[in-house]
Amino acid sequence: MFADGRSSIFSCLAGALLALLLTACQPAPETMSAPRSVLVQAAVLAPVGGGVLTGEVRARHEVDLAFRVGGKILLRQVDSGQEIRPGQLLAELDPADLRLAASAAAAQLAAAESDLATASAERQRYAELLAKKFVSQAAFDSRDNAFNAARARLEQARSQSQLSANQAAYGALVSSFPAVVSAVLADAGQVVAAGQPVLRVARPEEKEVLVAVPESRLAEVRAAPYFNVQLWVAPQEQMRGELRELASVADPQTRTYAARIRLLAPPPSVSLGMTARVTPANEASAGVLVPLAAVGDRGEGSFVWVEKDGKLSARPVKVTAFRADGALLGAGLAAGENVVIAGINLLSEGLAVSARPAPPPAAQR
Repeated sequence: MFADGRSSIFSCLAGALLALLLTACQPAPETMSAPRSVLVQAAVLAPVGGGVLTGEVRARHEVDLAFRVGGKILLRQVDSGQEIRPGQLLAELDPADLRLAASAAAAQLAAAESDLATASAERQRYAELLAKKFVSQAAFDSRDNAFNAARARLEQARSQSQLSANQAAYGALVSSFPAVVSAVLADAGQVVAAGQPVLRVARPEEKEVLVAVPESRLAEVRAAPYFNVQLWVAPQEQMRGELRELASVADPQTRTYAARIRLLAPPPSVSLGMTARVTPANEASAGVLVPLAAVGDRGEGSFVWVEKDGKLSARPVKVTAFRADGALLGAGLAAGENVVIAGINLLSEGLAVSARPAPPPAAQR
């Protein structure tokens, strides 16, 4: 009876041990990992010769304002970047010397008027004496010449007095048109000569972009029907421009040619001094453009990682040119396909990913 009980216990223990061994030998279930997150950006068509030219938004009309008389600057009312109104006082000279000059001219005018009155009376008396034959014709002619000279001196004194009054008014520098102060060239306390620039102002009615064109791209800029313009602070806003002026002589230091691209209907957000990217436009396409960081090379040629339906695949591509705005691809990729633009050396074929659109170019810098 006890032997049968021990047999049952041993059988149960053996079965449990066998079950544990079988469980330990079975492979562990695979754990599902979350897809890796990657930044992607769509490839875009690139126009022929679409290299970027960087420039600055400038006003078409820029003027150096100066006093029409010399003197010591007493005060300056505006600073660089400030908007000014027509008739607004910008700077003023010390008026002491100008007032003294005006007073001296007024005194000379009064003296000339007195001399003319005396000469006129003398001429009248001699005319009466000549009629009675009490004086000779020569004596009358002498008084007549004195009268004419006094009248001429009066006209001279009157003109000098008016000139001095105008010069006194020239001691105040005012603007005759609305503008923006782009540079301050003199300050209070400084002695300036007549015509020496004090302020540089820009009229904001017409805006354009000043770019430096290398010699190798002159023909491309001349032939472009229009230009695509983007602001550095707002790359999503596309503006059009046209070539207004291209210098015929290169700058002696940079060896580039200054070109001015007139903006067609710029939005109010465009301010003077902003940095702009200018691309000569062409109806033909030279290929697709992707960010420089999207192109890799493992010794077998250039490639990009293409994301489609949450999977990655390496795509061989032909790089036509590396430009400031990205890599120009001549073959291997179509416009609109998503390429990975960060961490391309850490990826593998067929990897499951979660694609996130890349931020705008301005936020990537």
